[in-house]
Amino acid sequence: MKNSLAKLQHRYVCQACGTVTTRWGGRCDACGEWNSIVEEIPREAAPGGLGKAGGNSGRRRAGRVEFVGLEGSTAREPRSPSGLAEFDRVCGGGLVPGSTVLIGGEPGVGKSTLLMQVAAALGDPGRAPGPPIAYISGEEAVEQLRLRAHRLGLGAARVELATATSVRDIVASLDTAEPPPAVVADSVQTLYVDTLESAPGTVSQVRASAQELIRLAKRRGFALLLVGHVTKDGQLAGPKVLEHMVDTVLTFEGERGHPFRILRASKNRYGPTDEIGVFEMGDDGLREVANPSALFLAERRGDVAGAAVFAGIEGTRPVLVEIQALASPSPLATPRRAVVGWDSARLAMVLAVLEARCGLVFTGKEVYLNVAGGLRIGEPAADLAVAAALISAVSGEPVPAGTVVFGEVGLSGEVRAVGRSEARLKEAAKLGFERAISPPRRGGASDRRDRGRKKAGNGDREAAAHPGLKIQEIAHLNDLIEILAPQAAGRMARRAARAAEAEFS
Repeated sequence: MKNSLAKLQHRYVCQACGTVTTRWGGRCDACGEWNSIVEEIPREAAPGGLGKAGGNSGRRRAGRVEFVGLEGSTAREPRSPSGLAEFDRVCGGGLVPGSTVLIGGEPGVGKSTLLMQVAAALGDPGRAPGPPIAYISGEEAVEQLRLRAHRLGLGAARVELATATSVRDIVASLDTAEPPPAVVADSVQTLYVDTLESAPGTVSQVRASAQELIRLAKRRGFALLLVGHVTKDGQLAGPKVLEHMVDTVLTFEGERGHPFRILRASKNRYGPTDEIGVFEMGDDGLREVANPSALFLAERRGDVAGAAVFAGIEGTRPVLVEIQALASPSPLATPRRAVVGWDSARLAMVLAVLEARCGLVFTGKEVYLNVAGGLRIGEPAADLAVAAALISAVSGEPVPAGTVVFGEVGLSGEVRAVGRSEARLKEAAKLGFERAISPPRRGGASDRRDRGRKKAGNGDREAAAHPGLKIQEIAHLNDLIEILAPQAAGRMARRAARAAEAEFS
């Protein structure tokens, strides 16, 4: 007679990507992470959430799904502004009831401080009366949370603190007729569901814990703020499905040694995904930075070779930031290329274009590129500013003071137009810059002929739109070299001509 009980099989789950295997290995074949596979013993039956452990209560009868058409009226989702303008900007205008926000970041960057300030702003005594905000911590004691709140000057806020890690206890406390308008859970890696035998922080526990809290938040209509840990690569720890389950994914970034903190949205169902919020860490917590351009350029010196100001766009607002470049002789056969705050592959492309199309020589030189202030730039409009910094570093001629640069560079050395040029120029004029080097405006052949015949008139119109700002449009990187290093332009041209003659001879 065969045994009616199935043999309990062991399984191994990668804690980085959630891949399930039947045997242990030192390296996950799916994501390539080392020492991330942990053994998990499954239950004899699939866990039914937070229901009673031990068996199914019976099959539910199948029902019919109701479908509706696209036409119809849908009320716009209500929002609850927190009072922190930078946080609300990244969230799309405030927190939506029933939504879930996942915030990740490096240890010590200030995630708990940010959420304490958000909770205190939502629980401000001056707001409309209602239940207090719930702050649940699985990492710190209540006394530690109180000390942080008093240090930040938030002791009078209507925030209730609790220390808990059991999801069953948390759900039982929040599943009331009048739940709090917002709940903070710090962090999701410390929570556990008692129907699972795996340890807290594993893939199964993180997925189940988040699922139960998200389900409760949508049923009761409160905003849920989850704190997530990150791996050594900067990715959110746990299963990738966690980012799909939540409505908004925020990343809190900051370089050690810099007081600036960047709150960036990588997913937002209720707003744009390219917004950033800028904060400055101080003794009294995080302070909002309403004008990040002035903050990033506060320590800039205009008479240093290898520095250029880039007029970028982060979300819906322009941000001016300094790009620094350094080129020094290298004793190595393969010179070093180091980049901080920009794409290293993009730097290699700009260097190749400058060498092949403009005659600049970077062979035998180490190149270092840095975005000042700890900001990370991802848009291709920074190509021209990086090229200007590299040209200045090689020639030793500083970029003229009061000059901003932006534009995309193609492989043939042409300078291409970028979006939202007017907003970039307006921000530069507001901060007192006198000159802007930009790509040609978008237009057809007739527009280009008109600009050639009426160059002075177009310049006057640009000056009228941006008082005090002289705009100089360039079409190729050679034009940039003639502007920044006119003495070196002739030498570079002769060097390029000799190289071309040697190639064909």
